[in-house]
Amino acid sequence: MKNFAGAIIIGVAVIISVLILANAYKYKFISTETITVTGLAEKDFTSDQVVWRGSFTRTGMDLRAAYASLKEDEKQIRDYLKGKGIPDSAIVFSSVDMQKLFDSRYDENGRMTGSAFTGYSLTGRVTVDSKNIILVEKVSREVTELLERGLEFNSMAPAYYYTQLNELKIDLLAKASEDAKLRAETIAKSSGISLGHLKKANMGVFQITGKNSNEDYSYGGAFNTSSREKTASITLKVDYLAR
Repeated sequence: MKNFAGAIIIGVAVIISVLILANAYKYKFISTETITVTGLAEKDFTSDQVVWRGSFTRTGMDLRAAYASLKEDEKQIRDYLKGKGIPDSAIVFSSVDMQKLFDSRYDENGRMTGSAFTGYSLTGRVTVDSKNIILVEKVSREVTELLERGLEFNSMAPAYYYTQLNELKIDLLAKASEDAKLRAETIAKSSGISLGHLKKANMGVFQITGKNSNEDYSYGGAFNTSSREKTASITLKVDYLAR
């Protein structure tokens, strides 16, 4: 009788162990099932800062004379910009670059026989950094007036920036997360399963391109500075547990 009772106890124990192992396996299987989606968010915005650069050059055999002429050009450029309404605080002149110029000499066979010093080339650079985009754009178009004054001034295209990028990125991440969850819920519903907790989320590429442009997206993330009107986009790869 005791042996029979012991056998029953052992049998019950075995059944319970099997059920526990089965439930553990079932839980492990379910917990490893995931739904992976990529959320996307985009937003158009307008740049709120402009940086415009230009350079001017003087050449001459006498270094001091060339430098004096370049500094006079710098004064005229500063006065010109201030006269157009750009404040002194937005104007920055960088240090002067100096290069020695040489003229190569060749013989009748085209072989170089030496070189002769032909003078110095001095280049100054100016940067205008401002939030008054309309004014700076206007001045950059009219700066050819300096050529009429005899200044050898080379103007670059304005570059446009946005000072609230961190806030913009956070807003896009929230919207990309909502988009990812909606996609995951759609997949879960069509598959007849329930969406579980968020398992993992990884931010993808953050891009800034010109609005309505056909710019190519890059793996490392495009960062447009040539357009005042821009479009920011971000992707978010998300894993959800499935139940």
